Amino acid sequence: MDKTRKIIHIDMDAFYASVEERDHPEYRGKALIIGGDPNKRGVVSTCSYEARKFGVHSAMPTKQAYKLCPHGIFIHGDMEHYREVSRQIREIFYRYTDLVEPMSLDEAYLDVTENKKGIKSAMKIALEIQHAIYHELGLTASAGVSYNKFIAKIASDFKKPAGMTVVLPEDAEIFLEGLPVTKFHGVGKVTAEKLHRLGIHSGADLKAWNEWDLIRELNKQGYRLYRAVRGLSDSKVNPHRERKSVGKETTFANNIFDEREMQDMLFLFSQKIESSLEQIGKHGRTVVLKLRYSDFSTITRRISLLEYTRDAHVIYDAGVSLLRDVYNGEESVRLVGLTVTNLKPLHFENLKLEGF
Repeated sequence: MDKTRKIIHIDMDAFYASVEERDHPEYRGKALIIGGDPNKRGVVSTCSYEARKFGVHSAMPTKQAYKLCPHGIFIHGDMEHYREVSRQIREIFYRYTDLVEPMSLDEAYLDVTENKKGIKSAMKIALEIQHAIYHELGLTASAGVSYNKFIAKIASDFKKPAGMTVVLPEDAEIFLEGLPVTKFHGVGKVTAEKLHRLGIHSGADLKAWNEWDLIRELNKQGYRLYRAVRGLSDSKVNPHRERKSVGKETTFANNIFDEREMQDMLFLFSQKIESSLEQIGKHGRTVVLKLRYSDFSTITRRISLLEYTRDAHVIYDAGVSLLRDVYNGEESVRLVGLTVTNLKPLHFENLKLEGF
């Protein structure tokens, strides 16, 4: 494994909310919640740090957000505008390297091992990028710097907002040992519960297990975590990463029976999927619904559309149709997911060069 790589992960701070606060000074310092009218069905896309202090977070129903933060400012947001700002951010990245792998409108990996300005210090490049984003666009970003993508991503979340964390190769294992296992990529609520039952709460606990035992307990995820806690990853920054599917899923804090709440999540997922499809210049024809029940049994159902689409409303309608076909309201659900597969590029004349 090459530990000489210099990888930066840039993560914008409360991106949509920050853009709104920049453009509308009257929102600054207030609890801003992007997700629409709390008196109607919908979910929170994102919110300002002031709103987060009241327990509001993304993917939460807007009605629940209103109960937690009734004095908050609720707006629908403007995805076209956010995509344009995202494009401006990306232009700053390209001043330093063409090895930029976007993950969403508000985050990306950069490989600056060899960069356009001949700067040896990845930390200096990250600082310059943060300063450029702030002074030119009036926004803040957090940065993680390390020798692989996995550690850089964890590091970017370490000192938010507007922070930077650098993890050198010689410090990586100590850094990872000190993290709660919930910080490791791919460890969601279900996996975390299983790890905790095994007595694994921290990176140090995880590292104490041998590879075979982890694989026996967690299958291929055990193999991945065994390598992750040792800082072993060969994943390269890929500016031409081809997506075969685009999807979102969430595990509920408490198992639910309410089909309306599931539909709210599908509505949020469809919006995010539309944004991701626009970003990669593709559309899809197959919509897949995933449900996991309280007993951990999982079902997936799919439907093929008559035409390729990236329209959120079409994707949502297909997801709701699948949900109504499979859910009887008698079993509690712990996870719901929505995915669009069978992707192909848009025709050139329809392709918008926008997004991150």
